[in-house]
Amino acid sequence: FAPVAPRLANFRDRADAADVPVVYVNDNFGRWRSDFRRVVERCCDEDAPGGPSSRALRPRDGDYFVLKPRNSGFFRTTLEELLEHLDPERLIIAGVAGNNCVLFTAHDAYLRGYRIVIPRDGIADESEDDTQAALRHARGVLNADTPTLDEIDLKG
Repeated sequence: FAPVAPRLANFRDRADAADVPVVYVNDNFGRWRSDFRRVVERCCDEDAPGGPSSRALRPRDGDYFVLKPRNSGFFRTTLEELLEHLDPERLIIAGVAGNNCVLFTAHDAYLRGYRIVIPRDGIADESEDDTQAALRHARGVLNADTPTLDEIDLKG
């Protein structure tokens, strides 16, 4: 995940500059009494796996945050209601793991009629083969666009 984090941090800065909402969707890691601040702090701990990446991508005050109990960001969360409020034309879905949480969330977004964008340099998996398989699946089944982060026009 480490190589993806700086690219996503730069993309998040571009989104902020273009006044595009940023929504973090994070596992609750089975901690049912936690809130997003506790989850973020746990992920950013020095001894946490992926700590440096989590620190680089720490949510900002204006960002949205949804805790999820399972693979999809839509499953038993407030994401659907939040998106109804934000009323996006498309969803740009990035993060870890491309062949799991990103793909499950993209499937659920597709079923809800959203146009899906999965930046091919904005997801990470255990292997490059897993990432490429997820991207092929997203293009073929979900009709997803898979540009690079730099190719995404945030104004249009």
